[in-house]
Amino acid sequence: MAADEKIASSKTIRALMLWHKVTAAALKQMPVDLSARQTALLLNVYLMPPPHSIKSLAEELMISKPAICRAVDALETAKLVRRVRDKQDRRNVLVQRTVKGSVYLSEFADIILSMSREAA
Repeated sequence: MAADEKIASSKTIRALMLWHKVTAAALKQMPVDLSARQTALLLNVYLMPPPHSIKSLAEELMISKPAICRAVDALETAKLVRRVRDKQDRRNVLVQRTVKGSVYLSEFADIILSMSREAA
């Protein structure tokens, strides 16, 4: 194995170990167990500027609209996001942030930071 391959392999292992620690800690500490799809959708809603329609989320995440709706259903049940009708176009449904979702992501970020400090 070449030196570059060893470094890449070592970086890959470290990255995967960090992600393993983050997900294992999140399973133990977080009040809701989200799938990767639900987590990606939640992060998109909180990190990208609104508005977030079902259609725009599907396009941005390259996931079908029915899959987005199922993920939003789960996130809405957990009160991490909420659906509201678009005031400009009542046919559209928008996905909005909630206080509980903000707290959830803040706690999740704390886990990531803690695990990354331990890994350093």
